[in-house]
Amino acid sequence: MSNLDIRPLDQWWFGEGDLRLISGPCSAESEDQLMRTATELRDSGRVHLLRAGIWKPRTRPGAFQGVGEPGLAWLSRVREELGMPVTTEVANAAHVELCLKYGVDVLWIGARTTVNPFSVQEIADALRGVDIPVMIKNPLNPDLQLWMGAVERIREAGIDKIIAIHRGFSYYGKGLYRNKPMWEMPIALKSQFPELPVFCDPSHITGKRELLFQVAQKALDLGMEGLMLESHITPDQAWSDAAQQVTPSALISLLDKLQVRTGSTGDVMLLNKLAALRADIDKIDEEIVHLIAQRMKVAEGIGEYKRDHNMTIFQLDRYNEIMATRSALAAQLGLSEEFVRIFLEQLHKESIRSQTRVMKQVPGETND
Repeated sequence: MSNLDIRPLDQWWFGEGDLRLISGPCSAESEDQLMRTATELRDSGRVHLLRAGIWKPRTRPGAFQGVGEPGLAWLSRVREELGMPVTTEVANAAHVELCLKYGVDVLWIGARTTVNPFSVQEIADALRGVDIPVMIKNPLNPDLQLWMGAVERIREAGIDKIIAIHRGFSYYGKGLYRNKPMWEMPIALKSQFPELPVFCDPSHITGKRELLFQVAQKALDLGMEGLMLESHITPDQAWSDAAQQVTPSALISLLDKLQVRTGSTGDVMLLNKLAALRADIDKIDEEIVHLIAQRMKVAEGIGEYKRDHNMTIFQLDRYNEIMATRSALAAQLGLSEEFVRIFLEQLHKESIRSQTRVMKQVPGETND
């Protein structure tokens, strides 16, 4: 666990309320589109920071790649006429310099940039001596060290107003979400940097507006300090990521349904009840660890038997039997299929490791 000496949000954030919210279109497409969207968001009284992409790192060269510098002038107009602070994505030092020139209030580093330490360092070097908040999205791939490294590079440049943004991780194939949430990653980041605020970007996790609520609520339930949700005056006509954007009025409807929870309570009775439940969890966890240790002892015995009878360690039929029978039992007990599969795979991997160690021993040899 590391102390980054990050400035607390309540010392610099742009608004008040139970939910810190960043919203705006995926891309600034025209001055009219941006102003109309920003006006409705401002009038709602719920949005603290307006987001809009000026440069869009697209996968294929023929896609819309942003309006560039003219869009920064539109963001300046939003600031001056509507009184809304604004943020946009930067991918290199030139972007940083232009944003500072036009008075952009907050910068964010996107997933495609976070994945490259050279690019993050270039941005960090351009920010030395500047007092501006920076938000850092997770890298495209689930690499905690890359995310941590990006945060550390920006902090070492002298920036102490930093927010991490969880936007999910790319994966091969099709699934419910555009990007896998992998909630364990932002939790792991928070465990390493407890003082670092973590926001969630449900728009990029889901890729679909109809799934935004469930992901946003999950993020709040996990204690994330804010949300970034994309909003467009006419989302179906958006030039990028149309399916994940909502109108300002739809955004407000979504916000009204969200329940913001607290990280603690001052009610002694509730605290005592929570302590009792946690004690039950601790006891069960201890039993689980002891049972796993016993299982590994049995696995070692199986390894010795296989060694003495010249049998291979991996037995496909046995592996399939274990996965099928335990998964069926887990389903009957209402456990998550994915969780049980991963748990069984890890158990099997450790059993293989244990048996491999035994195979290398000479019969009669001890581990002493």
